[in-house]
Amino acid sequence: MKLSRVAIAIIATIPLMLTGCAAATPKADANTPVTLSYGLWDANQAPAYKQCAADFHKANPNITVNVEQVGWDDYWNKIKTGMVSGSNYDVFTGHLANFPEFMLNKQILPLDDYIKADNVDLSVFQPGLADLWKGNDGKQYGLPKDFDTVSVFYNEQLTKAAGLTADQLGKLTWNPKDGGTYEKAIAHLTVDANGVRGDEAGFDKTKVATYGTWMEGAGAPDGQTQWSYFAASNGWVETNGVWGDTYNYNDPKLQETIDWWASLVNKGYMPSFEAQTGIGWSDQLAAGKAALVSNGSWMTGSVFGAKSATFTPALAPTPVGPNGKSMSMFNGLADNIWAGTKNPDAAWQWVKYLGSSSCQDVVGAAAVVFPAIKSSTDIAVAAFKAKGVDVSAFLNHVSDNTTFLAPITDHRSDVSALVTPALQAIMSGKATASSLTDVNTKVNALFK
Repeated sequence: MKLSRVAIAIIATIPLMLTGCAAATPKADANTPVTLSYGLWDANQAPAYKQCAADFHKANPNITVNVEQVGWDDYWNKIKTGMVSGSNYDVFTGHLANFPEFMLNKQILPLDDYIKADNVDLSVFQPGLADLWKGNDGKQYGLPKDFDTVSVFYNEQLTKAAGLTADQLGKLTWNPKDGGTYEKAIAHLTVDANGVRGDEAGFDKTKVATYGTWMEGAGAPDGQTQWSYFAASNGWVETNGVWGDTYNYNDPKLQETIDWWASLVNKGYMPSFEAQTGIGWSDQLAAGKAALVSNGSWMTGSVFGAKSATFTPALAPTPVGPNGKSMSMFNGLADNIWAGTKNPDAAWQWVKYLGSSSCQDVVGAAAVVFPAIKSSTDIAVAAFKAKGVDVSAFLNHVSDNTTFLAPITDHRSDVSALVTPALQAIMSGKATASSLTDVNTKVNALFK
């Protein structure tokens, strides 16, 4: 997950050994025993971070880190409530969607003094990741832990049955007028209860057995895994800069993209908003109820772990759009220190360790996400390969410089409150994308 489109180029010349951040396991100076709480939302990553906590404790016997994993919605509710109540995680996994609010409300600590004192070299991280976590005050609020991009997961058994090869799926094109070869593919992959495909005569869109693609909600306010890559490849730019003050939901390039996306529901190639509510996309993919679904790299381990006699998962790049590129939102997570922690120095030691190769190598070996340090990313790629998973569809976005940033602005909660219901109305067939023009006026009024 999260404005100007800062060019992010992931290059292969990053030092393999992390100086500063990836130095030997840090030693805490305090002699008094300290217990820190650390929160994250991803259950798939929890084992790796519990291992990091155990390794960290061995090197720092006076600091114990209790790792807690809570599901996405409950996680953020707990953190935001804790910010107010004064009882929160000492350190928690941050997301760019919430970073501006926490930073502006001074609910997380700037790390500059710690970074300077310990000579932490931010250049060892993948280019651009550290900059994502700079506030509009120029201060650094997090050390990068990983990054993610978006590609297309598909069931190889269904695509082969439809006569579509991996090479064809890797070269799909898209446009907002007729959907291009991408729409033709998902039409052909859609099958009704009588076995008739979506591009064949007699197709019954009211009785679909397998959808060509799936809707994971309406994607508000940014459509990271749902429609952002379509809109970006059509020339849409969400905001006017990092910490910008103008959104562009009124752009015809976005609106024609959303109208096209909604048309997939009307054609029967994608479930309705109501039909998909509360149903997990990855479960539908594994069950053969959906043929291909776009989503983030963090889901790779989970999806490929569901391989079965009827489900052979595979990956393809997002379709090439009118701009001639296969696009993806570029997001990077970081660890934040809660401003109310009673042990900021110990919390920093833990954050520094999380941002080191000592921990990120462990995370990479777990084959769940792509760590922020290049050498640790290489470990992750090798770990995925050992499991028979080719993750190049994700990494090609960064090597080819076909990424765009998740938005970083003030008023993110208010923006979401305005845009989310508007997009849900569109995807429910109650409105068209032209309704976003009025919404955009309200959104930009927040910055006046």
